[in-house]
Amino acid sequence: MKPRQSNFWKVFSTPLVIALLSAAGLFAALLGDGIWDALSWVGLGVPAVLAIKGLLQRS
Repeated sequence: MKPRQSNFWKVFSTPLVIALLSAAGLFAALLGDGIWDALSWVGLGVPAVLAIKGLLQRS
C-alpha cells in the first residue's frame, strides 16, 4: 500500500498567493503616494482580474 501524498500545497498554493498579493496591495495603499499607489493597484487589481476571469469562464 502506497503512503498518501499530501495535497495541501496543491490545493492551497494558488489561494495563498492571491491572499498574499491582496494583503500586500492593501498594505501598499496605506503606506503612501507615488510608487505605493501603483503597487496597491497591481496588488489589488490582479486578484480582481482573476476573479472576473473565473466568473466568466464559469458561465
